[in-house]
Amino acid sequence: MATLKQVVDVLETLYPLRYAESWDAPGLIVGDLTAQVGRIEFAADPTMRIVEDAIGRGADLLICHHPLLFRAVHEVSGLGVHGEIVRRLSEAHCALWVGHTNADASYRGVGTAAADLFGLVDQRPLVPIDDPRAGHPVGLGRVGRLPEPMTLEAFARRVVDVLPRTELGVQVCGPLDAQVGTVAVLPGSGDSLFDEVRAAGVDVYVTSDLRHHPATDAIEQARYEAAMRARGVALGDGDARVRPMLINTPHSAIESLWFHYAIDDVPDAVERATGERPQVHWNRTNTDPWTLSLR
Repeated sequence: MATLKQVVDVLETLYPLRYAESWDAPGLIVGDLTAQVGRIEFAADPTMRIVEDAIGRGADLLICHHPLLFRAVHEVSGLGVHGEIVRRLSEAHCALWVGHTNADASYRGVGTAAADLFGLVDQRPLVPIDDPRAGHPVGLGRVGRLPEPMTLEAFARRVVDVLPRTELGVQVCGPLDAQVGTVAVLPGSGDSLFDEVRAAGVDVYVTSDLRHHPATDAIEQARYEAAMRARGVALGDGDARVRPMLINTPHSAIESLWFHYAIDDVPDAVERATGERPQVHWNRTNTDPWTLSLR
């Protein structure tokens, strides 16, 4: 079997740590580099249930998108759930590796997977990363077009069909009969990139965790500019359509689309590098925190 060090080297070739945002700390969180890896488990979040499932299936390595530790910590004791997770993983000889914003920006990473599954073509990164070593365009998010335009409602239903189901559901902002031809996708929290989305000139923006005030400001500005252009006053670019319309998705659900690619890409790359192919399993358990949505 391949060693954990060999597998980590493969992972960080597929999803380079240099792509991570400055505030992020992905990579190997728990694990003995000399240990052997014969079975890999994939999951969106390293929750206690996910960790217990991975250990129960005999996983040697758990690969998650979301970090176990977002901020600096000073203890991993039994005083907190994170310490208990570290203890259980260590005692079970199960490593934990996280591909977070580095996987967001990588080729065939989180953004690419979501954009591909939503049917976008002629893609480019929303926020490019200049990496001469990359064989493909890389960066946060994706911008692309639909092969054939469709209404906002039809496209939103496509998004719903692609995503794993959660109680939170999907929210849509904009005229439901408006035509959608171009799309920006940023899996994860995306209301900090409204300026980049507006500059891209797309019809609709698909992301997560849209807060009330940034989303309201964005759509109100779009409506105002569309109304002024209809009156012959040039504000912004383009015609008198409302841009961008918004589709708000459950955070973990859209980011879990990455595993449609990683479930094959990782064992393929490990086998090429080491001659050994690990067994893999994708734990599709819903890790969205909401258990009921009332209307």
